[in-house]
Amino acid sequence: MSKDNIPLWSPEHLPLLPQRLVEMILANLGAPEWLVSISGFMVAASTVLAVFMTAFALLSLIERKTLARAQNRIGPNRAGWFGILQPVADGIKMLTKEDIVPARAVKLLHLLAPILIVLPAILALGVIPYGREWTPVPLELGLLFFFAVGSMTELSVFMAGWASGSKFPMLGAMRAISQMVSYELPLIITALGVVMVSGTLSLPEIVQQQGGGFWHWNVCTPWGIVAGLLFYVCTIAEANRCPFDLPEGESEIVAGHMTEYSGFKYALFFMGEYLGLFAIAGLFVTLFLGGWQAPLPGLGLVPTWLWFFGKLALVIFSYLWIRATFPRLRIDQLMRFAWLCMIPMALLTLPAAAIWHYMGRGPLSWMVVLPLVLVPWVLVAVIFNKRLAPATRTYRFADG
Repeated sequence: MSKDNIPLWSPEHLPLLPQRLVEMILANLGAPEWLVSISGFMVAASTVLAVFMTAFALLSLIERKTLARAQNRIGPNRAGWFGILQPVADGIKMLTKEDIVPARAVKLLHLLAPILIVLPAILALGVIPYGREWTPVPLELGLLFFFAVGSMTELSVFMAGWASGSKFPMLGAMRAISQMVSYELPLIITALGVVMVSGTLSLPEIVQQQGGGFWHWNVCTPWGIVAGLLFYVCTIAEANRCPFDLPEGESEIVAGHMTEYSGFKYALFFMGEYLGLFAIAGLFVTLFLGGWQAPLPGLGLVPTWLWFFGKLALVIFSYLWIRATFPRLRIDQLMRFAWLCMIPMALLTLPAAAIWHYMGRGPLSWMVVLPLVLVPWVLVAVIFNKRLAPATRTYRFADG
């Protein structure tokens, strides 16, 4: 369907309404075509940014409410009815707090680091297909672009630690980068299985190939079960969520690479973390959960973007549930788990995906591929728990 034939007020095309209105007004005023295209692109980007900035504010409240409910306490309930204005109060507080820059800090890099940590998340959100007609930037190499801009996060974290002029932020930055690099490897390897089966790096095309019902989603294949679980665990680590929230160390005296930041710069780090959470969770939904595809063929009346955001909400709620349930890992446990468990299993998903694809994706493929991924999974789990885990500690107390 061409842009001229897209109805303005249909539920499916509702997210495109601001962009279409601006393009129509400029076209009627006789504006040049390049100005109409650039203006439409800017409005589309602003729409995506407004949606996720609102989601960031709401999630900051929902997460605190969820954790409070899990811990049998009330949570934020003073600012507005039921605490609904708490994100506004937090924003005002961060804007009015004093911006303290250490005397030994490299002031320009100290300023750029929190900005550069938000920018990759915003760019990554631009290539995700949110609906059948709603892909802000439909790149042919969208998955490659996603991982390319995501690598900027390590640079900004290192910049924040080094530019602070203190040993504690630098050590925290090194710890954060080691975690990010370690878990990016299985994250990318498991995504390669999707690329092999789909034959494309275009995210909209990957979603198109998962249509026809939930049984066509990549997570509902023998290799996709393992790859999806590994990818999901890596998204938690990449988003610095519990139990992998080692970079900030929020219960410690210092806050990792953010130790020497205050005020709105400190808030930008959290904004980048939450926007990155939306981006990586959206990629998980796109690659393994069918993206905007409905779970059953007869549900086409529901706008596709509602299916996407419904799945995204469920994935993010699982992150909140995990944070309320599991304790934080030690750094040695975290690194051991990545290199001795996650990466070997991620490499195994590649031949499994190839066999599944070339054997016709039928019952015979299930019989061959399922043992190929489950048997090593059990073996790695047993070895990891029995031999690679730290020995049981014996505590001895001095007699009184």
